[in-house]
Amino acid sequence: MKALGRAIGQALAGGEVIELVGDVGAGKTTLTKGLAEGLAITEPIQSPTFTISRVYDARDGLRLCHYDFYRLGEAGIMGDEISEMMQEDLTITVIEWAGAVNEVLPSDRLVITIAATTETERQLEVTTNGTRSERLLSAVNAFFERR
Repeated sequence: MKALGRAIGQALAGGEVIELVGDVGAGKTTLTKGLAEGLAITEPIQSPTFTISRVYDARDGLRLCHYDFYRLGEAGIMGDEISEMMQEDLTITVIEWAGAVNEVLPSDRLVITIAATTETERQLEVTTNGTRSERLLSAVNAFFERR
């Protein structure tokens, strides 16, 4: 998962939204750690489960905003915050457990659904709907073609 995240992270240019779907322990935060490596973020990436969000400075003036809404029943003020963040061209927004804020998410987003098939194997479903997310899908496809 981390290597895939790194490949996607290297393709990020700002303004992208990535939704990560999967059970607890599926690899969502591990994939985000790879995204951070691809964005040349050197500080440790921690799951925002208890803080809801974490923000990291990345290469080329980019910023990674990582959200985890596992404990959020409804969007409330977080819907406003995430709407603002997604408007910033230099911000990459990664969201785990997006159900509470689904109504404010753009249609053009990369959705990666991760299912643990065994303790060490994962099955992925990747969907797109727009030019930004389709560009990232190209990075996903290139990653798997090299393997």
